[in-house]
Amino acid sequence: MRIRHRERHRLDRIGWLRAAVLGANDGILSTASLLVGVASAPQARPSDIMIAGVAGLVAGAMSMAAGEYVSVSSQADSEQAELARELHELREDPKGEHKELTEIYVRRGLDRELADRVAEQLMAHDALGAHARDELGLSVTTAARPLQAAAASAMSFASGAILPILAVLLSTRNLAVPVTVGVSLLGLAILGAASAGMAGASVPRGVARVLLWGALAMAFTAVVGRLFGVAA
Repeated sequence: MRIRHRERHRLDRIGWLRAAVLGANDGILSTASLLVGVASAPQARPSDIMIAGVAGLVAGAMSMAAGEYVSVSSQADSEQAELARELHELREDPKGEHKELTEIYVRRGLDRELADRVAEQLMAHDALGAHARDELGLSVTTAARPLQAAAASAMSFASGAILPILAVLLSTRNLAVPVTVGVSLLGLAILGAASAGMAGASVPRGVARVLLWGALAMAFTAVVGRLFGVAA
């Protein structure tokens, strides 16, 4: 009789979900601040504002992708180096590695005899996998994936950045700043609530925090645009 496992766990998705939310948050805030700064310049034309917004979206998405790729690639290189070292140790000293795995299970609460049998069976099945998981803390769900991380970062940033751009596109020149600020703060509030909820933190506090910093960022760039009459 086949037993179906009905439990659904979200732990393997929390990491990339939070990264996606934070990326979209950055996309909204940085692009909205740029647009508000440009739109606050007295001589800025609608085409100037749109060019600045689209350029900010592309530049921000590529910057996020490049930064994430470099960072996660370094992590992947470290993981591969540790796995290569572990594979070498398994070939050179399998008994020592068996003893090491046994001690890990003993520290986790198994009696020594059972820990020894578990280590023996797991190493017979997949020695490197057992040591990667239980000694190094590596698993399939936590493995570094540079290209996936880069693409996710770029897409999340772009999905956030498109919101203030649409706000400018659908508003008149005179209303560009207030509409962009309002729409962007609403988007930031939603993302702040989502981020706080995933982290198990206070939702009102998370929303208030992101709204405060979002409003400050847009206010500062508006002042720069007004004073210098150029893109912030």
